[in-house]
Amino acid sequence: MVHSDSYPPLLDHYGTLLSRGSSQCDEPRTRVTMEECQLPLIDLCSLMSNDETVRRACADAICKASSEWGFFQVVNHGISHQLVEKMRSEQVKLFQAPFKTKAKSGLLNNSYRWGNPRATCPNQFSWSEAFHVPLTKVSDEACYGEFKSLRNVMTCFAAAMSELSRLLARILAENLGHGKQAMIDNICDETTCFLRLNHYPACPISPEITGLVPHTDSDFLTILCQDQVGGLQLMKDSKWVTVKPNKDALIVNIGDLFQAWSNDVYKSVEHRVVTNATTERCSIAYFLCPYYDSLIESFVKPSIYRRFTFREYRDQVQEDVRKTGYKVGLSRFLLQGSEDNTRLYTPSITANS
Repeated sequence: MVHSDSYPPLLDHYGTLLSRGSSQCDEPRTRVTMEECQLPLIDLCSLMSNDETVRRACADAICKASSEWGFFQVVNHGISHQLVEKMRSEQVKLFQAPFKTKAKSGLLNNSYRWGNPRATCPNQFSWSEAFHVPLTKVSDEACYGEFKSLRNVMTCFAAAMSELSRLLARILAENLGHGKQAMIDNICDETTCFLRLNHYPACPISPEITGLVPHTDSDFLTILCQDQVGGLQLMKDSKWVTVKPNKDALIVNIGDLFQAWSNDVYKSVEHRVVTNATTERCSIAYFLCPYYDSLIESFVKPSIYRRFTFREYRDQVQEDVRKTGYKVGLSRFLLQGSEDNTRLYTPSITANS
């Protein structure tokens, strides 16, 4: 349990936004009961089977879920329960630190974030705090300050998540055609991947506040380790559905880059986190990203999107959010004639935006 005196000044910032009015924002949201969904559940043990038919069926299930849902769950994923529990315990201790310690002491490469500094109205505000940690800094002892025990645990956890993300990415790439699997290994690099440690304090004041505003992820894929509180929602068939927590599973979702690379075979789906009035929530996300100068280009023709680099994509997303508060995302990169597919995303403070 994180103590209230450790919380960032979320209420003060939200109050300031309320005082400005919300005429330029969406209509207020309400905390209504959403339909609960069970994401496709895939047992990765099948990938180790001696039976090629079983292995192929598992890979096919991963690709089908990535196409139809953009989300799926994996069990028997190779990351031990003990490591997950140690990581959660260390995460709680980290967020229990005084707010000034988190914000001012340079912890974890000075990666602490809270709320949304670019928000101009309440519907752009996220009731949460996070550490956004580049993988290149995970093993850097100088980044941990007084939290020495976090270093070894997070180093092991990051390595395990990295291995799993590459396994899944290879399967998804192989499904797209000959040679794609090797390309994933060549362009994805730990210098641009990162972990995001999230904490969502309880929010009793208003059902209109989200823990994390609706967004898509600007990476190849994301792996999420969450607690049992719940709150993750995704867009399915043009409506929000709530993801039912599974204590044994990790959640995987497709990012914008895989959608573009696959020419919309795989779907980068809008998702959000809703607040809980009485209970705080923690999660850890791993983001698989390529080199900044990696070229993202569909090998299926005709291509829906023009060629772009990861650096170009990130810069465009950041420029859009800075100017408008909104992430436009992939629709900025549609080729002429593909405009019917244009989607405008709501304001985003995603870790890799």
